[in-house]
Amino acid sequence: MTFDHILIRLGEITVKGRNRNRFETEMLKQVQHALRGFPGLTFIRTYGRLYIALGNEPYEPVADRLKDVFGISSFSPVKRVEPELQAIREGALAVMRSFPQRKATFKVKVSRRWKGFPHDTMAMNHLVGAHILRNMPNITVDVRQPDIELHVEIQEQHAYIYCEVVPGAGGFPYGSNGKAVALLSGGIDSPVAIWMAMRKGLEVEAIHFHSYPFTSKEAQDKVVTLAKRLSYYAGKPFKLHLVPFTDIQTSLAQSKQDHLIITLMRRSMLRIAQRIAEKSGALAIVTGDSLGQVASQTLGSMNVIGRTTDLPLLRPLVAMDKLEIIAMAKRIGTYETSILPYEDCCTLFVPKSPSTNPNLRVVERIENGVPNLVGMIAQAVEGTETIELRPDDPAPADRAGEDDWF
Repeated sequence: MTFDHILIRLGEITVKGRNRNRFETEMLKQVQHALRGFPGLTFIRTYGRLYIALGNEPYEPVADRLKDVFGISSFSPVKRVEPELQAIREGALAVMRSFPQRKATFKVKVSRRWKGFPHDTMAMNHLVGAHILRNMPNITVDVRQPDIELHVEIQEQHAYIYCEVVPGAGGFPYGSNGKAVALLSGGIDSPVAIWMAMRKGLEVEAIHFHSYPFTSKEAQDKVVTLAKRLSYYAGKPFKLHLVPFTDIQTSLAQSKQDHLIITLMRRSMLRIAQRIAEKSGALAIVTGDSLGQVASQTLGSMNVIGRTTDLPLLRPLVAMDKLEIIAMAKRIGTYETSILPYEDCCTLFVPKSPSTNPNLRVVERIENGVPNLVGMIAQAVEGTETIELRPDDPAPADRAGEDDWF
């Protein structure tokens, strides 16, 4: 096996200043946890980077799992050799020979992090490149647009040689930036919004509103499947709160304000979400709103709906269009589940002409006229069922498009 280690580069963690050590420690724990199914691996932490010694473990399945670990900017399969000229030259030749034997161009890029190494960077570029040219007659040099860029990173203890840079998920380690609750419907948008919040280091607990018997068991199973998929990215137990919303929804429908029904429902949902957040120690609410996509997501609607909560409302999708959201849903493996034809509670009472610019005073007056709305909200919180989903580390679903995330 040409490559014996994996070099992991950390993303936004590297700008965290005094907190950097905490983030790097958490990153190591999460990488170790994600790869717990590979007992032959050895983990090495250095400043700003992690290394994995593969031992007898195969590279490809390890790499597949690393692609989904939040906090990893990129990684590379590397060959580790002694920091000595001849060992580096032979190691570089072995890496180059791992590519199919064909005509190709290459460039050597040496990084001499150990300044005590006897040859400077320019000399090493020449010494390594010349050795490859002598032993691989089909290879030529192109320093501007090479087919292969050969990297040699020289440190005091070892030298690392690689060509491939694999994009990672980026962001921060899961849970390293606090906790939030998130509204999870059965649609395309909300799972993507939750994934993006998780990617930024938020531990997320999902909240789903159901209106049994108006919504089916299949609709609830669909949401559980989505939450289970998200638990794979969390790498730890993932909580899903199932909130009974039937009484509130039917009471709001009886107000005969069809054009405002979605606004009224969303406001009640946020009130419930805030109470669950307070019980869970969460400091924000995540939603799948995308500006202008539907009537409840115009700026006027979001303003009126958002005034029901004191917690920050995080809207990761606010500036994305539908095609971008769909592409992301396919990449993270939620799209096929999201398009299953099972209705959630929000689709049951969609009016023909919903308000796109509701009046706050009118909405509040209608709410005040709904009998025992405050009590029903408290009952919904009390009747919430919480289930804990554990990741079973399935193989990631096939993704469309490029290998990179954005």
